[in-house]
Amino acid sequence: MGSPVDPCFQRPVWLQASCCGSVLWAYNLRHLDLLKAYVQARLRERGELVPWAPMSLVERLPTWLKAAKNRTEILRTIKRLRSTAPAAE
Repeated sequence: MGSPVDPCFQRPVWLQASCCGSVLWAYNLRHLDLLKAYVQARLRERGELVPWAPMSLVERLPTWLKAAKNRTEILRTIKRLRSTAPAAE
């Protein structure tokens, strides 16, 4: 968990790119859209918590991805990743 490797199959994920000196990655387009929504949001909320997961997904994001100074580069990278993904997903 927390790396660009599928936890079930132990294979690298396809949606990954270098960004801000780190690797920006997503399991699928839905995950990529969630990251985009969080990064471009002016008001970042925690989201809904559930008993078996005391921290929300966005609380676990790395600091470089949360930093406002990286917003433009991250959104540009997300757009590039989305353009390389198959349209059927």
